[in-house]
Amino acid sequence: MRWIWIDKFIEFQPGVRAKAIKNVSLAEEHLHDHYPGYPNMPNSLITEGIAQTGGVLVGETTQFTKRVVLAKIPKVSFYRPVVAGETLTYTVEIEMLMDEGAMVSATSQVDGELQAELEMVYAYLGDEHVNPNLFQPQDFLLHLRQLGLFDRLPNLEELGWNDWPGLQSAEEVSWKNGKHHAS
Repeated sequence: MRWIWIDKFIEFQPGVRAKAIKNVSLAEEHLHDHYPGYPNMPNSLITEGIAQTGGVLVGETTQFTKRVVLAKIPKVSFYRPVVAGETLTYTVEIEMLMDEGAMVSATSQVDGELQAELEMVYAYLGDEHVNPNLFQPQDFLLHLRQLGLFDRLPNLEELGWNDWPGLQSAEEVSWKNGKHHAS
C-alpha cells in the first residue's frame, strides 16, 4: 500500500469485522484542490480507505498468504461531504468468503452519522498476476503494526500466525504507546 488512507484500526474481529479511523486534516494537500474554497475529502479516497480496511480483513482470513485486490464495487452511496477536523470511522463486515475471494458490506460514519454505504468484492490474485516487487512481507507487517492492527488481535498463536514467514522477525519489535521498545 503506497498511500495509506487509514490512521488506525480501532476494532478487529478476525474473519468477521474491522473498524478503522481516518482523521481528515487541512495538512493533507489533496483537500486544497477539492474544492477550492470548500475543502473536503474526495469520495474516491474515502472509498480507498474503506477498501484498505476490507482488504486487510479479507487478507487476514488466509494469514496474508494470498494477494487480495479490490475487484468490484457493485453498490456505493454517499450522503454527506467530509471536511477538515472530522474523523471518519470505516466499518467493514465480511458477508461471503469464497475460494476466489470475498464480498463485504461497509459503511463510513462521521460522529455516528452515516456518510457512505458500500458493497465491495475482493479477489485473490493467482501467482501469474503477482508482481514480486509489489511489497515485501516485512514492510507490510510494519504498516499493519503502525495502523494498530496487532493491538486489536487476540494472541497471534491462537490465530496460527506464529508460522507465517517473516512474522517472527517482525515480532521482535513491539510498539506501545507510540514509542519503540525492544522485546
